[in-house]
Amino acid sequence: MGIPLGLHNAPEHRADLPGQADAVIIGGGIIGICTAYFLAAKGLRPLVLEKGRVAAEQSGRNWGWIRKTGRDHAELPIVIEAQRLWGELQADCEEDFGLRTCGVTFLPETDEDVAGYEAWQAEFGAQAGSVMLPAAALRKMFPDAEPPWRGALHTASDMVAEPFEAVPAIARAAVRAGAVIREGCAARGLETEGGAVCGVITEDGTVKTGRVLVAGGAWSSLFLRRHGVSIPQLSVRSNVLHTEPMESFHDGAAGEAGMSFRRRSDGGYTMASLGFNELYVGPDAFRALPHYRQVLWSGAFPVRPRFFGPRDYPDHWGTKRRWAMDAQSPFERMRVLDPEPNHGALDAMLGRFARRFAKIGRPVEARRWAGMIDAMPDVVPVVDEAPIRGVAICTGMCGHGFGIGPGFGRIMADMMTGGALGHDLSRFALSRFDSWSKLELGPDV
Repeated sequence: MGIPLGLHNAPEHRADLPGQADAVIIGGGIIGICTAYFLAAKGLRPLVLEKGRVAAEQSGRNWGWIRKTGRDHAELPIVIEAQRLWGELQADCEEDFGLRTCGVTFLPETDEDVAGYEAWQAEFGAQAGSVMLPAAALRKMFPDAEPPWRGALHTASDMVAEPFEAVPAIARAAVRAGAVIREGCAARGLETEGGAVCGVITEDGTVKTGRVLVAGGAWSSLFLRRHGVSIPQLSVRSNVLHTEPMESFHDGAAGEAGMSFRRRSDGGYTMASLGFNELYVGPDAFRALPHYRQVLWSGAFPVRPRFFGPRDYPDHWGTKRRWAMDAQSPFERMRVLDPEPNHGALDAMLGRFARRFAKIGRPVEARRWAGMIDAMPDVVPVVDEAPIRGVAICTGMCGHGFGIGPGFGRIMADMMTGGALGHDLSRFALSRFDSWSKLELGPDV
């Protein structure tokens, strides 16, 4: 599948495993790497444990959108901070990872979609800088299209970047600031004493620490369940492709039902089968079903069940839920979660594009890939302290993690050190799943 391309190279981060660390971060995606960066900026020496490669899973496979458009009300102030931090990171990294302000546009086809976007814009448009565009404006924005769009929700100040260039660049900046990153080193579990964490057990030995962040994306729930912490997190497959360089038909990022596209820095486009969500059904899916009944019964977030997922993925029937700390864990059995894309879904998306942009036709592909998005029942993450003292959780980004990552990275660095969080995180509390009560659903549902 060929994504991310950097995986063909030798691991970049193989620092010696320290016996002790100021903080240990489990997961080398956008959240974990940004948290390490901001902890190092505070003068701490954090350790990032990554079972495979930095940004090898969803953090390197996403669309590259950094958007305020359509965000949940609790995420919106955090992504506004994140956009500012993206600019600071670009300057500090001294590497061009394609960060630019080009706008994000949501393209509705039905009156119901228009009403939903209008309601969001009326409440949050001033805060986000978002406006509703009339159909006439879209004809100028997309002159090559034959659109059915009834207007659009547009945020000119939204940004994009290249995910697998950005996250590794931030990782290098974190190392320069004092962080330690070890790729190919899975965390098997936590060492606790008196209800508090005192270390992390890895496949290469134990690291003593009083601060831990679990930011393992699709693997977080499996890891925490081993320690009695239950999160109703599941994973859905998303399909993406990259075109060869082509003449520009739109310089920003945009999406409609069934299709999204973003201009890349290499002259091609990242395109995805937007709204095509596939859930590999395993034992966790059955356990979490009561939490998901609300969104499933609404029909607003359709998922296609698949009963034969890739072996060893987090919710496979054969994946161990209990393992000995001195034996191989599930995280070593699958170093990189690299699902085969649904080629039919991508073919259908390309056909949709060719019909919508008949003057352009079907783009020439460079490569295809898929990623597993860590999903939550209400389409917002868990950002909270765990019942185990000294352990923090930041997971379940629901496909929104890349853009907001620096914001949550800064927040987690302060949460772990007693700093000011700067935002109301009650929306993201783990305790919201303590009962089967009705959840507040995010705007993407």
